[in-house]
Amino acid sequence: MNDLSEIDLHALQILAEKKAGNAVPFINIAAARRLVDLGWATRSHEGWDITPEGSAALARRSPLAQ
Repeated sequence: MNDLSEIDLHALQILAEKKAGNAVPFINIAAARRLVDLGWATRSHEGWDITPEGSAALARRSPLAQ
């Protein structure tokens, strides 16, 4: 996950916020597509959604997981 750009990481964080039910801004489409390629996001009728794998990857990046 260290090879994620700041834009990709920000997009993943936004998707996690969306899953939590929070209002979120639009995300960078290129970043969303990279997350899909990694299996960390999917495309839906409502836009982009974080996958369980994406949630796990984000949790591993958390300082609390260190």
